[in-house]
Amino acid sequence: MPNELLSKYGHLTAEEYALIKTHAVRADGLLLGIDFPWPVREMILQHHERMDGSGYPNGLMGNEICLGARILAVSDITDAMMNARPYRRALGIEKVISELADNSHLYDPDVCKAFMAIVADGGESLKKAIHIIY
Repeated sequence: MPNELLSKYGHLTAEEYALIKTHAVRADGLLLGIDFPWPVREMILQHHERMDGSGYPNGLMGNEICLGARILAVSDITDAMMNARPYRRALGIEKVISELADNSHLYDPDVCKAFMAIVADGGESLKKAIHIIY
């Protein structure tokens, strides 16, 4: 993805957003021919699919989405919200929890339940894990 889109301050145009939405398909193409012991390509391709069918790139819903992608979706939204972007500050664990609760129709309920158990301490365990990673 062009760095100027990833670091753009302000809203993306419809064309820019359409380009951003191709990242899962592009990543899948990059991994073609690599033999993974897990369904890594499926997970990457499907991580923006949503339980209600409103996601992309294929509009999959429910159990059509592999479990790894459903886990990755919650991880991805957590990462996106917990880290600052050029156009906004980091939002914090409370906002992540609110996002998952307010839009529960989009995310796997079992994955969300497991995530909530992980952040039951107010996100301290998650913050420590993120700090170790970054």
